[in-house]
Amino acid sequence: MQTKARPCHWIVDGLELAGLEWGPQDGVPVLALHGWMDHAESFAVLAPLLEGCHVVALDLSGQGLSGHRAPHATYNIWDDLPQVAQVLDQLGWESCVLMGHSRGANISALFTAAQPDRVRALISIDCLTPEPVEASVVTTLRAFIEETRKVAARPPRVFESKDAYAARRRHQGNPEHVSYALAARALEEDEGGFRLRGDARMFASSAIKLTQAQVEDVMRAIQCPVLNIWGQDGLLARRPQTVALAERGAALIARYERHDLPGDHHLHMDPAVAPRIAELVLDFLRRSLG
Repeated sequence: MQTKARPCHWIVDGLELAGLEWGPQDGVPVLALHGWMDHAESFAVLAPLLEGCHVVALDLSGQGLSGHRAPHATYNIWDDLPQVAQVLDQLGWESCVLMGHSRGANISALFTAAQPDRVRALISIDCLTPEPVEASVVTTLRAFIEETRKVAARPPRVFESKDAYAARRRHQGNPEHVSYALAARALEEDEGGFRLRGDARMFASSAIKLTQAQVEDVMRAIQCPVLNIWGQDGLLARRPQTVALAERGAALIARYERHDLPGDHHLHMDPAVAPRIAELVLDFLRRSLG
């Protein structure tokens, strides 16, 4: 597969959505969904290694080069689901393999549960489903209202340089190669420096969060084969609740396969780890799709 990505665009809900694609047009269709405040470029290391696949990585709305939603709209995780369906329609894919990282894995799991005929197989990287929350719905609604108002009043974040952006991501726990790899598509140069393209509303809390019972309903509804790849130094090492989530997935998802690999939360962007992920993915697809 050629390593150079091809840009692609769609109009969805009146927004221009951007993306990148790799591989032959007649290859196995793979729609790749990135993590929170990342973008399609996060698959630039892994996608070219997936021989025989037509990988399309989407900049989800409000992130990367894609447009921002209308002023009254929200970025609750389920808001992405109809947009994913519309992108599939425009690609002409009746069904596909969904590959998601982090928040993109959560979106992929929800979509797979709700639209089982459209997903042949699911590949989840360092995540599986949204983590269940038992907090009062009133608490989550209060946070949603207050945080949405707060971020709406906040001016766009501007960095004096790409180095400053990378330093910020490193401070948040991302390795240097990830921080710089994501910089170009995440930033737009203007008079004051480099403005963060991502919609500030992405930083607000969701209005509603799924309970344990609802997350388990999602897991039971996933009938296609699932490949779940975790970084040993990623979420499993930082969040005890993620360990429990993976264990529930193994118990409740009918066709579930798990692999733990060396690496952090962005292990698919590590040139030393991505070839092993590609091997696992290609073997999984051969066995799952026949």
